Amino acid sequence: MNEDNKPKPIDISKIDLELMKLKVTDMPSLLEYAHTVGGFAITPTNEGQIKSNAREAMKEQTEEQMNLIFEQMKTLAKQVQDIKKRVHISDLIYNVEMTFQPVIGKRYFLYEMESTKRYLSLISPKEWGDKMEGQAFLAEVRLNADHTWKIIESTIEIE
Repeated sequence: MNEDNKPKPIDISKIDLELMKLKVTDMPSLLEYAHTVGGFAITPTNEGQIKSNAREAMKEQTEEQMNLIFEQMKTLAKQVQDIKKRVHISDLIYNVEMTFQPVIGKRYFLYEMESTKRYLSLISPKEWGDKMEGQAFLAEVRLNADHTWKIIESTIEIE
């Protein structure tokens, strides 16, 4: 064996142990770089890109949720309009001449005579036929269990 290839003894007195402590870690998996020859490099991430992607995902998710709430609001607004229409027609019907006791779930017909007198009838416009002179069909309604009237068909403009 050649003298140059021969292992040299280590002189511990020449080793700076404090400096070695800085170069050694208890948890090499937390290092930002490969700690062995076969290890893979862990490169620091681009913090700005990560935050930008997170913000974009957050915006997309919150926009989707806002759209869902908006659709629910539109549904609620439509329900409010339907209730307002029922209340309006119910007020209208309860202020007209009614010569019978309406039955819940049955259909009735609201008419207006030329003299602007309104009345509720059991007879449909088809059943009146040619005898509807002097009166106008306003609405076909059904009495609900809560004693409001559901509009089935109407010629009345309700806001």
